[in-house]
Amino acid sequence: MLVDVVERPTRLTGSPAVPRAAVDSDVPGRAGRLLGLGGKVLHRSVAILALAAVWEGAPRLGLVDRVFLPPLSEVLVAWWELLRSGQLAEHVGASLTRSLAGLGLAVLTAIPLGLLIGWYRPLAELLSPLLEVFRNTAALALLPVFVLILGLGETSKIALVLYACSWPILLNTIAGVKGVDPLLIRSARSMGLNHLRLFQKVILPAAVPTIFTGVRLAGAYSILVLVAAEMVGAKAGLGYLINYAQYNFAIADMYSGIITISAIGLVVNQLLVALERRFSTWRVDVSAG
Repeated sequence: MLVDVVERPTRLTGSPAVPRAAVDSDVPGRAGRLLGLGGKVLHRSVAILALAAVWEGAPRLGLVDRVFLPPLSEVLVAWWELLRSGQLAEHVGASLTRSLAGLGLAVLTAIPLGLLIGWYRPLAELLSPLLEVFRNTAALALLPVFVLILGLGETSKIALVLYACSWPILLNTIAGVKGVDPLLIRSARSMGLNHLRLFQKVILPAAVPTIFTGVRLAGAYSILVLVAAEMVGAKAGLGYLINYAQYNFAIADMYSGIITISAIGLVVNQLLVALERRFSTWRVDVSAG
């Protein structure tokens, strides 16, 4: 009897056993979540898989000339050979260095300037005609000017990317500041906020989504414009790879460069989307639910 009395509290204070029914009931729920995630991934990949199937099948069935459009499998083999030899890494590194440098400089210059132009009306009226002139001038049309002034080196390519990326960031920043709800501004001023606090607490947070839209557009421009610039007077880069492969009739290598550019653009866009969510945690997703 004494042993039973002593041991009973020990058994009671031990960790409670999880009912087997609860464990069994959690298995279908976990499987359902995995199936739902797999279905979502498959749904988003249908178009890409269909394009891959068409690309693989059309040359093999003779619908297109496989000399000018090799099957996707042959392009992927060529891509792997470029990666294994180190050539692809060299070209990707050169292109990313130039594009990220130009994009970073555009962010550092265009966002503060856009905030000033959007906030101060006299400055906007002064610079508006000049902005209209340059915003309608294509960046690639100025490529010879950049080459003549800055030469064929890295400076001209980074400057061209900076020019191309500045406009979507600048114009979206201006639109974001001007598009802030006037009711929010009046409410903040009625609470006694000065100009600096008003700008910090109301204007800037409200303009962040529009600013990031411009940054995402600029991220795409930084790759596209750079590829065109690298086709002129470059010795490395994805644009150089595509141009060199075309002239040497290495068609599979040419498509490998194009696929790499598309993959880089997709990754950069997803990173910018994640960064936008990080700085816009206060927003409510109206599409959810």
